[in-house]
Amino acid sequence: MSLIGIVANPASGKDIRRLVAYSSVFDNQEKIRIVRRVLLGLKATGIEHVAFMPDYHGIVEKAMEGVEEEFTAERLQFNAKADQRDSIKAAQLLSEQGASCIITLGGDGTNRVVAIGANQVPILPLSTGTNNVFPYMIEGTVAGLAAGLIGTGKVSKKEGTFQSTRLEVIIENKVVDIAVVDAVVSTDLFVGSRAIWEMDKLKQIFLNRSHPANIGFSSIGGMLNAVSPDEPRGMTLKLGKKGRCVTAPIAPGIVEQVLIEDMNLMRPDENMDITVTPCVVALDGEREVEIKKGQKAAIRLSTNGPFVVDVYQTMAVAMEKKIFQAGSITNAID
Repeated sequence: MSLIGIVANPASGKDIRRLVAYSSVFDNQEKIRIVRRVLLGLKATGIEHVAFMPDYHGIVEKAMEGVEEEFTAERLQFNAKADQRDSIKAAQLLSEQGASCIITLGGDGTNRVVAIGANQVPILPLSTGTNNVFPYMIEGTVAGLAAGLIGTGKVSKKEGTFQSTRLEVIIENKVVDIAVVDAVVSTDLFVGSRAIWEMDKLKQIFLNRSHPANIGFSSIGGMLNAVSPDEPRGMTLKLGKKGRCVTAPIAPGIVEQVLIEDMNLMRPDENMDITVTPCVVALDGEREVEIKKGQKAAIRLSTNGPFVVDVYQTMAVAMEKKIFQAGSITNAID
């Protein structure tokens, strides 16, 4: 029996950037509706078993109302902490239980921690966060169909997923954390709010993906050079008071001019030094790692990032295989 995991972050889409920028608010009622549509998409592909992360709002339990007869739903058993440790633990358990796919509801930060625990399990990320570069803005029903196609093997992992790169934070030659979009060096050591937005405190930006149509810090690099998440290269930017002026959307509703003193491409397994200490490194938009004065620290691009379901490619392969032309998709033959 194919197992699909669901990690719905009840805290995503609600941080301080609603006050300092113009970010959307994704309330948990909307997340319930999204998950319900995901479940109905999964049902159409023949998925009958899901396992999910427990949360204080009961997002998946409430989404199951009205469709519970169609599914066996397992609430993952662990001591929930109501923080990012829950997403890591849930992903680890789903990997251990042999999940074929993990559907996430959150932003870049949520998917960063899921990627830490997911191992080789493909992630299908749905956007309900602030800076949504890693996840998709896509209808939940279609996401459920795509996850179900991967989960049942009607579309293989090779056909419907790609492996993203990732950024590794290294302190004194030890990997201490990762990012799936950007790592940003700030001299603002105050960590009362984990979100980061003050450009005058930023000194370096490391990216494993960039595009001019992105939002957030990866849009800055995107105005100079586009990098896809499955490409074996990244980018590092040095910010300052002089240099090339780039205008970019650094947050929803916030367009800033940024001065780039230097830009270099990153190659896999190459350490790029963090040149300012003490500092805080924000990973995918949130302060995570404090580097003390005098510590040796670097960012490294790794090709060993998370597997990600390519929804558009998965649905295209299903069309080519005529899976949706077989009357009932649950009876389609690979």
